[in-house]
Amino acid sequence: MSKNEFEPVYIQTFKTGLFAEKVEKAFQMLKKCSLCPRNCGVNRLGGERGVCKAGYLLEVSSYSPHFGEERPLVGFHGSGTIFMTHCNIRCLFCQNYSISHLGEGQEVSFERLGKMMIELQKIGCHNINFVTPTHYVPQILKALVLAIDKGLSVPLVYNTGGYDSVETLKLLDGVFDIYMPDFKYNSSEVAQTYSQAPDYPPVARLAFKEMHRQVGDLIIDEKGIALRGLLVRHLVLPQESAGTKEVMHFLASEISKNTYVNIMDQYHPCGSIDPKSPLSRRITTNEFNEAIEAAKKEGIMRLDKQEKLRLIWKF
Repeated sequence: MSKNEFEPVYIQTFKTGLFAEKVEKAFQMLKKCSLCPRNCGVNRLGGERGVCKAGYLLEVSSYSPHFGEERPLVGFHGSGTIFMTHCNIRCLFCQNYSISHLGEGQEVSFERLGKMMIELQKIGCHNINFVTPTHYVPQILKALVLAIDKGLSVPLVYNTGGYDSVETLKLLDGVFDIYMPDFKYNSSEVAQTYSQAPDYPPVARLAFKEMHRQVGDLIIDEKGIALRGLLVRHLVLPQESAGTKEVMHFLASEISKNTYVNIMDQYHPCGSIDPKSPLSRRITTNEFNEAIEAAKKEGIMRLDKQEKLRLIWKF
């Protein structure tokens, strides 16, 4: 499929008038917050905050053209990333700890978020990439209405840790063209230790299936730019803590062997990791190579390679 033949799915949804209903339903979920599997039940419309620490107004840490993402997202002009403050999974080793745990960022209006999308599109970014969007789905949907009205026309990327509820994802059907979840852990025990989310593995599996149902395998145009589909990340952890072999088996057997996967080697101890933890060291070359072989053994061959460069706009 060429770029000229492609129209983001949200354009049609907008034309049919379905956005208003999606926005209304999403904000209703904030009354007793059930946006993510934690189901905190706090009234975020009234200013209460749950596990993620997000309130009613959306907070953004930074927005920029990002050149350190996957090749099909970066292309020639970068992925237009908008880093959301706070996070619903809050991994202890988060490499963006100051954003996800410490709340680095500032509140922005719906109008300002919409303008950020347009600004990133105008400088040539191939997509708008919402980083950790789960806890801000209602706010993003409302801002999208404003951005679409001003001419937004590039694919939207839902860049998530994979701890997403199917209910919320179904609300996003017809909005996002690209889902980019990270399958973090295959073990409930490990998920509890590092993210206080023992239900992560089964929740992630259901979420991945719903994402793939909506968008299918990743479609890339003739210039190598992603247009639509599922793109999976998997961060290799020391001592096979992430359960890489099992994750690759799941993707191959229950999602698709044609899944585009970025097996990431950049783990390093940070955040609040205990020095005695298995995660208190970087991964070895052998551990990373074993992860690559695990994917290939399952028949997964669409593996990403990338060069890292990032420009950051503060505001």
